[in-house]
Amino acid sequence: MVTFRFGVDGMTCEHCGKAVERALSVLPGVRSVQVDVASGAATVVAESECPSQWLKAAVEEAGYRLVGDSAVDSVRC
Repeated sequence: MVTFRFGVDGMTCEHCGKAVERALSVLPGVRSVQVDVASGAATVVAESECPSQWLKAAVEEAGYRLVGDSAVDSVRC
């Protein structure tokens, strides 16, 4: 399993968090998604490496954006 952690800009309420969560959860190989609106962060657990551009595209499609240039940190579990 690989865990990805990254900031998400533009979330202001739980509805925003749920929109980001739904967008990320449909990506291939994603096992779980946790979004913390208060800290503006998302954690994705996937079966294997997931291209960061997929994560970015899913967040942007939901109407938000990843924070920073190298926003996605991956941790192999």
